[in-house]
This record gives sequence, structure tokens and C-alpha cells, in this order.
Amino acid sequence: MTAAIFLGSLLGLIALGLPIAFALMFAGIALMLVTGQFDSQIVVQNAIAGADNFVLMAVPFFILAGELMNAGGMSKRIVEMASAFVGHLRGGLGYVAIGAGLLLASLSGSAVADTAALAAILVPMMRQAGYDPGRACGLMAASGIIAPVIPPSIGFLIFGVTANVSITRLFLAGIVPGMLMGLALVVTWWFVARTQQAAVAPRVAWKRRLRLLGQGGWALMMPVIIVGGLRFGIFTPTESAVVAAAYALFVGLVVYRELNWRNIYDSLLSTARTTAVVLLLAALAMVASYMITITDISGQVGGWLQTLTEHPTLLLAAMMAVVFFAGMVLDFIPIVLIFTPVFLPIIKAAEIDPVYFGVVFIMNCSIGMITPPVGVVLNVVSSVGKVSMTEAVRGIGPFLVALVLLLVLLILFPALVTVPAEWWR
Repeated sequence: MTAAIFLGSLLGLIALGLPIAFALMFAGIALMLVTGQFDSQIVVQNAIAGADNFVLMAVPFFILAGELMNAGGMSKRIVEMASAFVGHLRGGLGYVAIGAGLLLASLSGSAVADTAALAAILVPMMRQAGYDPGRACGLMAASGIIAPVIPPSIGFLIFGVTANVSITRLFLAGIVPGMLMGLALVVTWWFVARTQQAAVAPRVAWKRRLRLLGQGGWALMMPVIIVGGLRFGIFTPTESAVVAAAYALFVGLVVYRELNWRNIYDSLLSTARTTAVVLLLAALAMVASYMITITDISGQVGGWLQTLTEHPTLLLAAMMAVVFFAGMVLDFIPIVLIFTPVFLPIIKAAEIDPVYFGVVFIMNCSIGMITPPVGVVLNVVSSVGKVSMTEAVRGIGPFLVALVLLLVLLILFPALVTVPAEWWR
């Protein structure tokens, strides 16, 4: 009964156009009223507790690192470097997009920022070379959503805080699955590129390649610093976010010299706006999470899924199906905040590794960002790439199928996540 009340009030408020953060809070209050436990102090205390978390300090710093990276010329140099090495292949600019997407993912952790940077640079180039603009935008969007899976990942931060799971383990466990996403896109693009009647860029001389590699080397050092620091315990995930932001600022100011006071101010302003949205969601979602625990909604859902708890693969597949369909109508962070407190007790009861679940769950949430009709990353790439939403949806088709098939493989064969994760421990 309480599960139906929570879900009905949440979906009803979202349908009325209420911002998701407030919809989550009022859904929690609805549960309080129904159970006779309403207390405004509990609402305020849980909201404060939701935002008052040291680990969440990493969110604004990772966002700031991404903003400074784009404003300071790191994104541009990564694209130039990738283009020098694979741009001459048939469909070369597509491989550049995937390679640059992987590299940017290891720098920023924000799918929206990475997709906007890729689309702004590469879509005009692909259009001029004769590629189908819709297909190009689809590839940019699919490459951009690798960001929440490869560290540093804002998605893993939010999940780790909500589920009380080691963020360092999540970061390290996401490396190989993120690379598999890139590989899946490479294979798919190889087939798609055969149908594209596009010009092939001339091969770049090794002298210029080495020069571009040297320029891009400063950008390539950031993931090495972050992953190495986490792996050897030099700093925590929160501290790694500060290191990333400081490094991006240093490279943009001192090395590339493309940062000035104006774009630093713009980066700080954009970071503040994005952080406010994320932290408000985290704060008000805690009200709903508290009531989900008090009213034992996870136990009720567990009762519905009781027949599957002895079959972990089927249980996980059922959960991922729910998350996939939720991704069609909800944004990334709300899905994480809504479903994590509901699913996690069931996952633990079924003896599924929470870190493995977190990787598969976040990958599924990422796929939701390119799933119509909402698809926030699709909207971004449609706007930046100057194509209609219909063209972007058509263009994403083969890449969406490839990523869903990869998700199915990770569900059927958990060792693809758990075994590589052990290498980093």
C-alpha cells in the first residue's frame, strides 16, 4: 500500500510539472501523512543530512574540472590528438569521437559536458566531410555517456553516498566496463561507417602526430594522476576532485594559456548552477529515502521479487528492465536517488556484490540519458549539433542497441566487471 502511495504521488507530481527534487520531498511527506508520522523537523533534518556529506564535496570540484578543461583548451587538444592518429581511416572522424569520448570521460565525469564539447568540435567537421549529421550526433551522444562509468564519475559518487558503498572501489571497478562501452561503439561504428559516403582525411605525418601528442600529454596525465592516486591511497575520491580541478586550472592558465578571468568566472558560475541542482536533489531525496526505510517499501518490493532472490541473474535483469524504462522519462540523478534505497536491501539479501550492482546500475542510468523521449544528452547534442530531435533519435539507434547488448552481457557474465576490478585492489 505505501509503495503504491509513494509511486503514485511521485509520478503524479512529476506529471504536473513539479521539479523532481520537490516531487521526491512531497512524496516522502505523503508517506508521513498516510502513516501519521508527519513532523516538519524530520523533513528539515533529513534534507540537511542529505546535503551535509563530505563526499558530496567532490561533485562541484569534478564539475569545475570539466568546465575548466573545456574552457582551457584540453578538450580541443584531445580531439586534435585523436584525429591525428585515426582521422585518416574510413569513418575516421567517428573513431576520433569515440577515442576523444573515452579520454574526456576519464577527465570530467559529466556526460552532458563531454557531449557538448564533442559535438561543438566534431559535428561541424563531420557534416563538412559528408557524414550524416543525425548519425554523427548519435555517435557523439553515445560516446558522451561513457563519462558516468569511467572514473572520475559523478554518478558513482551519488550512488556511493546513497548506498554507503566504497566510492574508490566503484571508481576502479568502472574502468574496464567503460572501456568495453568504447569497444562496443567502435565495432558498431565500423559497420555503420561502411554506409557513409564521406571524405577520408589525409594521413598526418609522424612529426605532427608527436607534436600533438606532446601537447595533449598534459591532458592525458589527469586520469593517470586520479586513478593512480586512488589506487595507491594517496588521496580520497573527494581529494581527487580537488586535485583534478587544480590541475585543469594550472594547465589552462600556465601551459595552454587559454584561460582568462572571464572564462574562469563563467566556469565557476556554470559549476555553481549545476552543483545547486545536484545538491538540492541529494538533499530532498533524503526525505523520501528516510520514509522508504521507515515504511519498509524495499521490503514490500522485495516481497514482489521474492521468487527471484534465489536467481540473482534474473533478479538483476528484472531490476535493470525497470531502470531502463524509468530512464525514458527520468533524468540520471533522480533515478539513482529513487531506486538505490529501494533496490540495495534486496541486492544484499540476494548476495549480489553492491559494487558490481553499482557499476551495472550506473551504466543503465547512463543509457537512459540517450533514450527517448526525455534523453537529456540527446537534447544537448541536438541543440549543439543543430539537428532536429527526430534526426538525433534516428541516429542513436545502432549505438543504443550496442550499449544495451553490452549491458545484457555484463548481467549474464558478472566476471566481466568483478574480475578486472580485483586487478586494481
